[in-house]
Amino acid sequence: MISLEPASGGLYRVMNTKTYSLSSKDVEVRWHVIDATDKPVGRLATEVVHLLRGKYRPTYTPHMDNGDFVVVVNASKVRVTGSKAQQKIYYRHSGYPGGLTETPFDRMLEKHPERIIQAAVKGMIPHNRLGRKILRHFKVYAGPDHPHEAQVNAGKGEATADESGTEKAQPEAEAVKAEASA
Repeated sequence: MISLEPASGGLYRVMNTKTYSLSSKDVEVRWHVIDATDKPVGRLATEVVHLLRGKYRPTYTPHMDNGDFVVVVNASKVRVTGSKAQQKIYYRHSGYPGGLTETPFDRMLEKHPERIIQAAVKGMIPHNRLGRKILRHFKVYAGPDHPHEAQVNAGKGEATADESGTEKAQPEAEAVKAEASA
């Protein structure tokens, strides 16, 4: 990248500067949990893709996976606007002649509510190797429970509150602080 720097006499001097490029070791991965209750499918999918790609970060790099993990809960309570609930149809093909299967939105919501959100998100990410890698960071669950509590809470809570309401450091944190001060 070339930039101009003011010099004496109203002239400018050409400076060569390097463009910062993010590497995979510089990426800090976070976990996000999104509740899909009463949210429109498209708006929810847009929010999820924004987090999966890492577009909210100032270090966003289009050709890299610098996004976060996203867990969507309560997928069975998602909504659509207008008359899409009666008109929208999901298509699958088995690969054999006559193997086209049509599933209306309401039946898909009853049987496989996760697939509704997965299909919407999959259509918004790149259709290449990077997109397939990004989709591995996306988890959808029909109910409010998910098995990723440990990952979500991993970076949180240096201190916990006891019954009296005062914060008390966790034993592991105290041990680390004691070793650091010694």
